[in-house]
Amino acid sequence: MTFDEWDACVGDGGCGGYRPGDHGWGRGRRPVIYVSWADARTYVFRLSKKTGKAYRLLSEAEWEYVTRAGTTTPFWWGSGSSPNQANYNGKFTYGGGAKGQYREKTEPVDSLEANPSGLYQVHGNVWEWTEDCYHDSYTGVPTDGSAWTSSWECLVRLLRGGSWYNSPRNLRAAYRSRNITDFRDNFGGLRVARTLWIFVSLPLFSFFFLLSGTRGGAPGRLE
Repeated sequence: MTFDEWDACVGDGGCGGYRPGDHGWGRGRRPVIYVSWADARTYVFRLSKKTGKAYRLLSEAEWEYVTRAGTTTPFWWGSGSSPNQANYNGKFTYGGGAKGQYREKTEPVDSLEANPSGLYQVHGNVWEWTEDCYHDSYTGVPTDGSAWTSSWECLVRLLRGGSWYNSPRNLRAAYRSRNITDFRDNFGGLRVARTLWIFVSLPLFSFFFLLSGTRGGAPGRLE
């Protein structure tokens, strides 16, 4: 989700009139930052209302499914970290990767190579809020890829992907982070999905559609 998209929401009278700062890095195609989980939910509600279509945050399982894009390695491109593939603290390495550039700020969302699903910056740049409440294990997780929202800890929500500030260990597809729902900082953003209901005789199947145009069925959780 870019500053352009967020600012359009504010300009249209939505998003609570909240215009997050850009930390002096610029707006435009850079990912929006200083947005909490609550802010993210406000955005998708507004977008859904305006378009008449069902936009939402991804579930944790969906996020991992589209990030991996059919791979089983820590990163979609392989096992070793690479500053040429993601925006993170390149002073650190993971999985035999080489050290490299530490950009120390966000980059435009489409500035690096997309993964095989056609999605940009799934590793690094900004953490991405998911719909799921925090659970400290996968015991009892939904098996249909939907968000896990039954928890006494729903004031704490899950983030995925890592950011420009983190070491590559935090960017791994399986790595999970969390924070309270009103937390804002310059390394947190969001990614948006759209639910599609497709009638194919019987039964009814639910698919999700990412803003990039990538389609997929309801995924299982990958480790």
